[in-house]
This record gives sequence, C-alpha cells and structure tokens, in this order.
Amino acid sequence: MKPHSIEFRQKIIEVHEKESISIRKLAERFCVAKSFIQKLIKQYKETGDISPQPQGGSPEPKLQGEQLIDLVELIEKNNDATLEELCNLLEEKVKVRVSRATMGRITQKLNYSVKKNSLRRRKRK
Repeated sequence: MKPHSIEFRQKIIEVHEKESISIRKLAERFCVAKSFIQKLIKQYKETGDISPQPQGGSPEPKLQGEQLIDLVELIEKNNDATLEELCNLLEEKVKVRVSRATMGRITQKLNYSVKKNSLRRRKRK
C-alpha cells in the first residue's frame, strides 16, 4: 500500500491544530485508521516532520562479499558435501553460522547443486 501524500498529512495536522476534535472523529472524517492519526500526530510532535517512514524491506544477508567468495571456494573444493557439511565448513572458515535452509537458498542463487542427503544413501547401501 502506498503511503498517504504529504499534502493529505498536512491537512490532517492543520485540522487537528485548528479544531478541538478527537482522534477518532478525525479518523472518521478523513476515512483513515485511528492508529494512522495517532502515529502521524506523535511523529509531528516529536520531530516536526510528517513525511512517511520507510516501509518494509528485507534483512541484510548473512553472507556478503568476501564471505560469498569463501563459500564458492568451499563448494568447489568439496563438491560432494551436503548442505549441513557446507554449513559446518563455512562456520569453521568464516565464523558465521547459517542454517541448512539458508545454505540451500544461497547455493541456489549461486547456481550450484549439492548432494541431497548422504546419510540416507549410506543407510540404503
């Protein structure tokens, strides 16, 4: 959902300052949520700014730059390693622990395929 425009926010602040109207009535009048009005007024009182805050976004990746290069080297040296084994090797080399699922996503993005599960194969034999 797109944030409300600055002009709309300014109009709400102006009405709030000119009229002694409750937040609930103000929300009904402008057809917005009560929580939006509360947050807008609080932001305006604390900072004097009414521009929208940044929305969402994803967290920073655990592995960046040199660490990814180290991972590629590990995958190429140990091309028969499972995801779990790669996680352990990476932790030893870079001192960053990632889950098996994260390792799977990273290897997919890097277009590397890894062995599924060596334990089950060994048990079958």
